[in-house]
Amino acid sequence: MGNRLLALLTASAALVALATAADAKTVITVMHQGDPGWVALYGDVAKRFEAANPDIDVQLNYAPHDAYNEKFSAAVMSKQLPDIMELDAPFLANYVWSGYLKPVAPYVDKDLLDDMTASNISQGTYPIDKKLYAIGLTDSSVVLYGNKTYLEKIGARIPKSVDDAWTREEFETNLEKLSKLEGVQWPIDTFRGYGIKTEWITYAYEPILASFGCDLIDRTSWKSEGALDSQPCVDALTMMQKWVKNGWVVPNSSGTNQFYSGEKAALAWGGHWFYAEAAAKMKDNIVVMPLPKFGAKSASPNGTWIWAITSGSKNPEAAGKWLSFLLKDKAYREYAVSQSADPGLKSFAAESPLYAAGGPLAVAFEQASKVAVPRPPHPAYPTITSAFMQAVDQIFNGEDAKKMLTAAAQKIDEDIADNDGYPPFDGK
Repeated sequence: MGNRLLALLTASAALVALATAADAKTVITVMHQGDPGWVALYGDVAKRFEAANPDIDVQLNYAPHDAYNEKFSAAVMSKQLPDIMELDAPFLANYVWSGYLKPVAPYVDKDLLDDMTASNISQGTYPIDKKLYAIGLTDSSVVLYGNKTYLEKIGARIPKSVDDAWTREEFETNLEKLSKLEGVQWPIDTFRGYGIKTEWITYAYEPILASFGCDLIDRTSWKSEGALDSQPCVDALTMMQKWVKNGWVVPNSSGTNQFYSGEKAALAWGGHWFYAEAAAKMKDNIVVMPLPKFGAKSASPNGTWIWAITSGSKNPEAAGKWLSFLLKDKAYREYAVSQSADPGLKSFAAESPLYAAGGPLAVAFEQASKVAVPRPPHPAYPTITSAFMQAVDQIFNGEDAKKMLTAAAQKIDEDIADNDGYPPFDGK
């Protein structure tokens, strides 16, 4: 009886010890988006992290890409902010201004901070206090892809660098020639099929405005009227409207990826991530060129999904440990290379032959260092991008460019006025 009681007490003590150990674990929640490949990868990294850090549990909370901002808003409303969140870089200013993020630098490994490219630092920095609030392995860019066979048939030259980019005249001449070429259904796919729920229209088309010499908003006065509805911006969108009217652009109804899916489009205005799938199907028939120079200068976009620690995190040290582990994880980096990810860390650039001198995406890396234009780092950005994307959609559907851009500019300025200028962005 005594031995049985001793065994029972020992078993009970063991259960209590296990429960106590479980209770002692730090739990960090990570909100993220991504396609199935990335989702699976994050799960694998979490397992490796937990094995190396048995006192920390990682809970991964997936939100669909197209509904990510809505899901984050719901988390804010329910006061259930994750410890770590993935965010699209242009929304950083809004999130910091709203008090949702902590400066990330105190919590991640210093060697990672020292490893960041200038563009990566820029996309994660809040312009008011100049502090770093987010970090990522990658950055992003958009380039002009071409079907080599089609371009050779019309005698088009292949630009090799930013300084050698097609002019507007060359670009439009080539579009017209391609429209008459047998086998080409549309001269270019600008990925209208991504729709206006994503950041694509603002991200990919804003560089055209910059090349024309205008912007979504004046970045000194932070007024949109007089900037977005200026004549250069009207001219830029009128030009793009002409492409649509001429039947040169893949329509929304035809979806995306017409460039390599049957090779119905001769050109593609596509992100760096597009290269991996396109090259796998087209092999040596794909060429990568800089975005055209429509005005006096070239321009390209930057900014991508990066990682931040929220102000709601009760365990920022553990969150920083997870981020540092993730950004250094070998399998994470190898998968990013396979997806033609644009380097945001210098060490990762060295592991990415696609972006090295002479590599097929070297021009994307050149654009990032020479002509990249970030989207406006302002708390009103959610309104800025929404208003602009709706205006572009309406213009492509035949509405007057001046009228639509004026309405968009007014909507943006009304939002800023409704928020008292988003101080201290108003200078106060």
